[in-house]
Amino acid sequence: MWLIALLVLAIAFIIFATAKLNMHAFLALLLTAFGFGILAGLPLNDVVKSVNDGFGGTIGSIGIVILLGTVIGTFLEKSGGAWRLAESILDITGKKNVPMTMSIMGYVVSIPVFCDSGFVILSSLNKALAKRAGITLASSAIALSLGLYATHTMVPPTPGPIAAAGILGADLGLVIMWGLLIAAVAAFAGWVFAVTVAAKIYVPPYKEGEEPTNMPSLADAPGPLKSLTPIVLPIVLIVVRSIALFPTKPLGSDLAFKVIDFLGQPVVALLLGFFFALLLPKKLDKTMLAGSGWFGEALISAATIIIITGAGGSFGKVLQVSGIAKMVGEGLSTYHMGIFLPFVIAAGIKTAQGSSTVAIITTAGIMAPLLGVLGLDSDTARALVVIAIGAGSMVVSHANDSFFWVVTQFSNMDPKTGYRLQTGGTLVQGLVGAIAVWIAAAIAI
Repeated sequence: MWLIALLVLAIAFIIFATAKLNMHAFLALLLTAFGFGILAGLPLNDVVKSVNDGFGGTIGSIGIVILLGTVIGTFLEKSGGAWRLAESILDITGKKNVPMTMSIMGYVVSIPVFCDSGFVILSSLNKALAKRAGITLASSAIALSLGLYATHTMVPPTPGPIAAAGILGADLGLVIMWGLLIAAVAAFAGWVFAVTVAAKIYVPPYKEGEEPTNMPSLADAPGPLKSLTPIVLPIVLIVVRSIALFPTKPLGSDLAFKVIDFLGQPVVALLLGFFFALLLPKKLDKTMLAGSGWFGEALISAATIIIITGAGGSFGKVLQVSGIAKMVGEGLSTYHMGIFLPFVIAAGIKTAQGSSTVAIITTAGIMAPLLGVLGLDSDTARALVVIAIGAGSMVVSHANDSFFWVVTQFSNMDPKTGYRLQTGGTLVQGLVGAIAVWIAAAIAI
């Protein structure tokens, strides 16, 4: 119980330090990571190693993605490309439907693309749409975030659901079918949360001094297709790679596969997107790539986001090493709650240590020997258990989750607002997903 109490105190400290003391989020997270590790009784060398490993591991996986995504976004904004796309999309959807548009885009994009990468890639377009439609960025950002999260946790080929399906012996086709359906219900709940709760909190699309200035007129801005290419190309490459990596190797396993595997790596895909972003300005000036130009401005913007996200990774790693996830999972497994059991275990582990993927894989390992006892060993039941675990792995996204910091930092939200919207939204969406799984189980099992 001490670890649980310590986790509650750690979260309370982060909120107090950032909201009341105006402490930088990086410092608050770093102090919390060390404080939790020491008070949890971890060997001091293990605390230091966990902090370093968590920071390095997180930045190593998404640092360059954040950087390149920010650069692409800057070129889109300053060239007028983001505004051109915003105009084109609003002509189709109307100003009132921006959150729904972002929710649907998130739902589709995150099937093959990690939610962190998807949010970074779509961030500049999201800001331009919110500004052009005259709405709070909170509404469209949370709609996008929750749309991304729904399929990220429930629908293969995201690694978590695939791993869970393998551990539980679930049919991948059934997991995809039920996952798409229940993720759609969860994403709808996320959209409702965005337009009813997040829409009441005003967050400016751009911070003071951040809004692009001296942009070309729309007549000089790049066309919609040209503007869309730096966003869509990385997504397409990542999707094709995900398909190529399926166990059946549908695209073969020869040289073409190796090329697709290389080009579809998020870092490589975004680098190619960056090269196409260089075509957006009417005339590419070498000063744009200088430290004082567009590229340099993007680096400065990305640096803050990267170090905060890395510190969140440090906190999450210390929690993992402390053993709190195992303790929570094994403790909850003694309660027989039917199809709700995998949801509750995954939610407990997710909240305790921050990583949805870790929560999914750990819960699947705990549930595997219990399926027969719980009467959940049919093909459909196994698939629904995977989806229930995915729903639980959304609950909740907070300070120990790198995605929490990606969403808040790219959406101009302070941590207090992030807890209210990102954390609250993932709670609502996860609960709705669990109820949808329960209804599906009552009908299909």
